[in-house]
Amino acid sequence: MTRGHTELGDITPHNIKQLKLLNQVVFPVTYNDKFYKDVLEVGELAKLAYFNDIVVGAVCCRIDTSDNQRRLYIMTLGCLAPYRRLHIGTVMLKHVLKICEEDANFDNVFLHVQVNNDGAIKFYEKFGFKIVEEKKNYYKRIEPADAYVLQKTFRESGEQKAVAKN
Repeated sequence: MTRGHTELGDITPHNIKQLKLLNQVVFPVTYNDKFYKDVLEVGELAKLAYFNDIVVGAVCCRIDTSDNQRRLYIMTLGCLAPYRRLHIGTVMLKHVLKICEEDANFDNVFLHVQVNNDGAIKFYEKFGFKIVEEKKNYYKRIEPADAYVLQKTFRESGEQKAVAKN
């Protein structure tokens, strides 16, 4: 399975169940109904990934305005195991980064990754993400419970600039 066509499609009330099933298979955590309700409202920030017209992955983001920053949070980005290493994750992440680039008002984009998920960590590092924090006991009911915060910075916040100058 080396040749194929990947494209992204909108998440709608008609295909939201496909996203739910995909997330149940791909991620070790369960997402609540509010997550799926919110996903329907974010437009370009949530997409299904199709490989040869089959849903095989999805990316879901939201805008986060905490800590006096405007950030894009990648809530989920995942692909079914048999379809990994076919650049589907790359297509989804490039979509997210393009949104950040075109908007030009994001300080950074970030996500949480389980500390033992070396494949995901290496994947994001290829795109300029760095581990900026470790959160102990971030996950409930899964082991390991700790998560890294991976972040790609577009511009320094005022606080970071002040620290950098000293």
